[in-house]
Amino acid sequence: MRTSLLATLVFVLSAALAGAQSGPSPQEQMACRSDAGKFCAAHIGKPPQMNACLKENKTRLSDSCRKVVESRGG
Repeated sequence: MRTSLLATLVFVLSAALAGAQSGPSPQEQMACRSDAGKFCAAHIGKPPQMNACLKENKTRLSDSCRKVVESRGG
């Protein structure tokens, strides 16, 4: 079950952080996986809300995830 949750989270995070031209790299996904689960778990399966949540929590994100969010326009 944990594996499927992580797979779902990575998929949703991919969609949530997708830029106009391309989605996040595997490294970007890994950088935000923990933060997305910690701060935005209620938005799993809702890419626009996940993206907004990550942006809203930018000051609380890990340095690596914050850099991803900023590079994606957040």
